[in-house]
Amino acid sequence: MQPLVSTNFFFKGQKDFYRGKVRDVYNINDQFLVMIATDRISAFDHVLPESIPFKGQVLNQIASTFLDDTRPIVPNWKIAEPDPHVTVGLRCEPLPVEVVVRGYLAGHAWRVYREGGREICGVRLPEGLKENDKLPEPIITPTTKARQGHDQDISMTELREQRILKKKQIEKLEEYGLKLFEAGSQKAHSQDLILVDTKYEFGLYNDKIVLIDEIHTPDSSRYFYKDTYEAIQSKDQKQRQLSKEFVRQWLIENGFQGLEGQLVPEMTPEFVENVSNRYIELFEQITGKAFVKRDYTDITETISSAVDSFITNNMHVL
Repeated sequence: MQPLVSTNFFFKGQKDFYRGKVRDVYNINDQFLVMIATDRISAFDHVLPESIPFKGQVLNQIASTFLDDTRPIVPNWKIAEPDPHVTVGLRCEPLPVEVVVRGYLAGHAWRVYREGGREICGVRLPEGLKENDKLPEPIITPTTKARQGHDQDISMTELREQRILKKKQIEKLEEYGLKLFEAGSQKAHSQDLILVDTKYEFGLYNDKIVLIDEIHTPDSSRYFYKDTYEAIQSKDQKQRQLSKEFVRQWLIENGFQGLEGQLVPEMTPEFVENVSNRYIELFEQITGKAFVKRDYTDITETISSAVDSFITNNMHVL
């Protein structure tokens, strides 16, 4: 079985094509997007040399599920899921900001705090916190989206002062971000997980803000196991987590953080299988559903046929 590394389709009405770190995106008639979640995996802004079987399916189906579940809270871009690796949705104008919501002191926020920082994106953090401690309340720490390289932290005040977004847009992003995080936290809680932090991306469709891209996946979110969180935290031990962070930690331990001159360590078949299993585990944990592995036989032909059929049957109404 070969993972879905990349695609090279030309669909009816296709205007252009964009290849991101892990997604291949097709613009159909400037009306909607065909977003294919490949099995590529990235870390530290680098696409790693080995792809992960079923990763694209996991990401796509988790995001698709949560887009459906949160539609009553926030309008989103999704129209349909014609294939396990594919979502078709409205073509929106992306806003140049990622809305990062944090409920716990982990990841990038912890690294800033550990080095003595007590403010992140204009938000003051209390003294005396340990790694992975729960914050007094969820905070929003936006970043500006970069085509290449690292995204940059920015405060809500700076978004206004630099006129990156309008005041009403910023207020709406704050409202939507916190509502989505609350919904994601409740869903995680019901599955004996903790939603630690996550990021949301938004765009404009007919001048209205809508949620775009993925939501609450292991690539965009971090989860802890709720049943062992308190005991582990009281002992100052590393939390059990379901996210892509374990891949980052493995890379760090093997001398790679995306810096110049560093080489990605060998990703053995055993390591690739372990990563694949971790993604499947998260799918089952967060959705409460059994993961059904797709058939990879003739996968590109299967995707092409499914998308072509969708376009043919829906072009007249889009």
